[in-house]
Amino acid sequence: MKNVFHFAPFCSKLLRGMASLTIQQAFDLALQHHQSQRLAQAEQLYRQVLAQQPEHADAMHNLGLLSHQAGRIDAALDLIHRAIALRPNFPEAYNNLGNALKDRGKLDDAVAAYRQAIVLTPNYAGAHYNLGNALKDKGELDQAIAAYRKAINFRPDFPEAHNNLASALVEKGQLDEALAVSQRAIALRPNYPQAHSNVGNALKGKGQLDEAIAAYRRAVDIGPSNTKVHSNLLYALLFHPAYTPQAIAREHRHWNQLHAQPLRKLLLPHSNERSPERRLRIGYVSPDFRMHVIGRHLLPLLERHDRRQFHIMCYSQVSSPDAMTTQLRNCVDGWCNIDGLSDEQAARQIREDRIDILVDLTLHMAGNRLLVFARKPAPVQVTYLAYAGSSGLTAMDYRLSDPYLDPPDSDLSCYTEDTVRLPRSYWCYQPEPLLTRPPAQAPASKNGFITFGCLNNFAKVSPAALDLWAKILLAVPHSRLLIHASAGTHRDDVRQRMERAGVVGDRLSFVGMQPWTQYMQTHSEIDIALDPFPYGGGITTCDAMWMGVPVVTLSGQTAVGRGGRSIISNLGLPDLIAFSQELYLQIAVALAQDQARLNDLHSGLRQRMLASPLMDAAAFARDMETAYREMWRARCK
Repeated sequence: MKNVFHFAPFCSKLLRGMASLTIQQAFDLALQHHQSQRLAQAEQLYRQVLAQQPEHADAMHNLGLLSHQAGRIDAALDLIHRAIALRPNFPEAYNNLGNALKDRGKLDDAVAAYRQAIVLTPNYAGAHYNLGNALKDKGELDQAIAAYRKAINFRPDFPEAHNNLASALVEKGQLDEALAVSQRAIALRPNYPQAHSNVGNALKGKGQLDEAIAAYRRAVDIGPSNTKVHSNLLYALLFHPAYTPQAIAREHRHWNQLHAQPLRKLLLPHSNERSPERRLRIGYVSPDFRMHVIGRHLLPLLERHDRRQFHIMCYSQVSSPDAMTTQLRNCVDGWCNIDGLSDEQAARQIREDRIDILVDLTLHMAGNRLLVFARKPAPVQVTYLAYAGSSGLTAMDYRLSDPYLDPPDSDLSCYTEDTVRLPRSYWCYQPEPLLTRPPAQAPASKNGFITFGCLNNFAKVSPAALDLWAKILLAVPHSRLLIHASAGTHRDDVRQRMERAGVVGDRLSFVGMQPWTQYMQTHSEIDIALDPFPYGGGITTCDAMWMGVPVVTLSGQTAVGRGGRSIISNLGLPDLIAFSQELYLQIAVALAQDQARLNDLHSGLRQRMLASPLMDAAAFARDMETAYREMWRARCK
């Protein structure tokens, strides 16, 4: 998300005497060099101007801007502050001060600087846009959206503002408007890969996967060097039932060949001591060390790592830390903020920290730093947790799995990494404390009808899943279905699809985005959860089981389609796992017709969870550490 920088133009009223022409010529030439990215020449000339006229606020400010562009953020902050001291009413300087503060991770200070620029120039579209970027990074989406709208109001032909507004609207779940705004950005700049990618994001959120993938492919065609856009395409393929594991693998290898392989020439040998039993330095890399499913899932592992045997580092790309960030940080030996660092700078830092095993927690999801891993800053590199897939990188040595995500008969050739199966579970679940326990009986006991539900990301709800769920509703009289889906026309599409299948009346309802506690309480309305396919639930399935709701799952052809199989197998409930759509239908209908079994599950699932490997954090940590140790021993050999 790029900010808008503004140069300070030459201000003729600052010139004095016969020497002014020389200063003006030097400043104008410096500005030309600067705008043409000849930074060394520009810097020399700015310094010449300041040597002759130290109070030249424009030269001071532009030198600060140049320092920021060169990565010298502390110097940039000092110079821009000095420029503001020379000229307090300097909106461009406040704008660029905000940019430097944002890259330093000081979002509150950045917001204050942008707001001051706006006070000085209320119609400053660039400052409104930059303010929106900072607010979005802080997670204040409503305020960010308002700032982007103001930027567009003052400058309607501002494609970046339209694009970032669309991105914020996607996060808010306002998908129809996000789609329209993205298309406006494309109308302003047809060859805008990020805007085409945002079209894909909105369409994926609406469950229109064919159209979403087409939009992503268009984005990649326009911007073939844009790794983030290309990652969006790869991640979307996992949701589409027509893509086999082999087809997905080919696309991942292409990503590697295009973006990662050219970096192989930069690889350097590692000097880490090859002692198999010494204390190992483990590094975890993520943008989600915060109140996020990744942060929640990682916490019990970090809390229980054997710090005598493992030195734990986190490389965080969190723009706006929260209470979970603090909890995670308190669990580890070292913490490095790589937000704002280039991939090369982050890789250099990891190498200097002498990390032995570097663990990716993002894969191709938003905020990934796969090009750090492509530089091979650690001798052993592993991917885990984001989803049970593959990076496609030849520089990634291992991927973690378990016996159910990748059964013995599964084809491991679709992964570029060697697969290491944890002996019991890929998952380690630790829910947030709740004041209430699940009800002792299924809701149908008092409602008089069965409520099926799916609270997964709606992008996972394929047309095939909807068609099968319609058959389940028709086979269970008076039953209802509750689906998590943001408001928008896609809800109407689902209703129409269900009506065509014969499901009419008020049997279908929706719930939008909710705070975590409210989301968990929504499970009290559901008798039976239906796992979507081909990309099933993970932690969402654990949430349902913790709240006493049994989940019926279909074991799929990809690892992400076997998440439910993994979780449910660890709970000892194989009768809830289907290996065909026909069996999925039979299991769901039979369970709906067995009120006693439903009540037993609702009252007993939480205790079953507590007694399972899914919540044995100490054993899970030992399994992870054993895997790390074996990887390192193999390296030492």
